[in-house]
Order: sequence, then C-alpha cells, then structure tokens
Amino acid sequence: MSAPMKILVTCPPMLGLIDEFADDFAANDLDFVAAPVVQVMSEAELIDILPAYDGWIIGDDPATAAVLEAGAAGKLRAIVKWGVGVDNVDFDAANRLGLQSTNTPGVFGKEVADLAMNYIGGLARQSFYIDREIRQNCSWPKPAGISLAGKKAGLIGFGDIGRNTAKRMLAADIDVTVYDPFFEAVDGIDVKAAQWPDGLSELDFLVFTAPLNDQSRHMFHRGLLGKVKPGVRIVNVGRGPVIEEQALVDGLKDGVIHSVGLDVFEIEPLPEDSPLRDYPLNIFGSHNGSNTIDAVQRVSRMAIDTIARFLQND
Repeated sequence: MSAPMKILVTCPPMLGLIDEFADDFAANDLDFVAAPVVQVMSEAELIDILPAYDGWIIGDDPATAAVLEAGAAGKLRAIVKWGVGVDNVDFDAANRLGLQSTNTPGVFGKEVADLAMNYIGGLARQSFYIDREIRQNCSWPKPAGISLAGKKAGLIGFGDIGRNTAKRMLAADIDVTVYDPFFEAVDGIDVKAAQWPDGLSELDFLVFTAPLNDQSRHMFHRGLLGKVKPGVRIVNVGRGPVIEEQALVDGLKDGVIHSVGLDVFEIEPLPEDSPLRDYPLNIFGSHNGSNTIDAVQRVSRMAIDTIARFLQND
C-alpha cells in the first residue's frame, strides 16, 4: 500500500481548527502537516520545504513563480488557495508548471459583510473607542455619534462580499452607490451605480470590498482627499493596497477623514510605528474577516475535497 499523499496547510484560520479536519484528510488518503505560521510563511521558507509535499492549501502566503517552481521540481502537483482572494498566487506559473490549481470562490460574502457592517456601526457610534476608554482608562465617555439612516455610502466592489454588504447597509436605511467596472444590477438590492471617483463629495462612508488587481491598487490615493466629504468614514475589508495608506494618514491628520475601520493593511501585521495607531477612533482588524467557525469548517472541507480530487485524478 502506498503512503498517503502529504499536504502542507499554511492558512491560519484553517490551522486554528486543524484537528477537526483530521478525519477529512484521512478519508481522502491524505496526510496533512500544519505549518507553524501566524500570518504567512516567507518565500525562502516555502522554497525550502514545499518540494516535499504533494499538495498545498495556501493562505495569504507568497505563492510566487519561484515558490511554485521549487515545489514542482519536487513532489508538488496541486494547490488550492483557501478563500477568495488570489492576488498572492501566480496562477499563470501554476498552469505553466502543470500544477492543478484553484481557489474556493464565492464562499465568504456573508461573513466579511457582517464585519464590514460591524465597522460601519462602530465608526458611526464610536463604540470601539468607548469600550477602550472604559476598559483602559476607567472613564465614562459619551461621544455623540451619527445615525446610519439617511446617510450615503460608496461601496467599492460589487462581488459576493459587496452584494452582501449592500444588503446590510440598505437594511440600515443607508443610501448606497456602487463603484464597480463590472457592475450588474441584482434584483432586490436597490443601489445606484457610478464611475469612480464621481460623487465622492456626497458620501458619508466609503466601504471597500474590492479585490486587488492592477486597476484597483491605490484606487483611493492622496489626490482624492480634496474630493471627499469632510468627515468621511472609511472601511476596508477587501485588500490593503486598494487604499494608499499614507492618504489615510494625511486625511486623518487634516481632519478630512473622521476615522477608518480596517481589517486589511498594506503591510501586515500593522507595524508598531504606523501613524494610523495615533488616532483613537480608528478600528483595526487582523485580516480576519472570513474567520468564523462556521465558514472555516465549510471552506476547509471544500479545500480538502478539491485538492484530494486534483491529486486522485492526476
């Protein structure tokens, strides 16, 4: 009997529940190795270890051409990007090397939209700031927030996450304008469409759910600070480099931007010396928008089934 095929797992949410999936791996004659990783492995680390594995379930690690070439020179035959975002994976290189590859599309819309709405409400009512003041300073602040009903939001990206975010904002009586070059109307989601960056001066919120690509990188930049509505609140649950972070710092410093809620950053983890930390009304996440127990269980089993099918059909 041949030995089970070896699968490297480097996705932090999946690793957090990895013991739950032991039976799923075993049922597919797969032997998994849980990488000791908090966020991502480095390119050098991956080049060193990946050739020993038949398959790889990828998080946000740099799955570059060099990494995939090293793996393909060894045993690597299949890769699955856990989750939706694919900007860290060179799928062209995977195809060139004959590696079977995919992601797990359309799986986290509701979970990430829940977090986006949490940030919208938190920025509107300064609830995260109030919590920190009570816990850390034993104070009892009562800042005046803003109501959500009647406010206007720009939603950048109208994929699965964007559509689910729109539903939640509409339920809060927020008027939603969508910026997406591939916009298509959806029955039951009553939004307007516009061309970026038209109409920014009217928007109380900017909510980014867009993926990262050549067109979206730094689509919010310092040049737009003169166009936004003073006091705008900005949320990003898509990809960090969609926003030029220095633009946020400049806007916060000048008071043009009221506050930001960011689950993603240009550099992750957020550097200790980041000026964004200087603004107490900001809300920070750890690129954790999809990480619910329910979603991790569902998507991890999808990833296992997919990589098993790839390897069995190879």
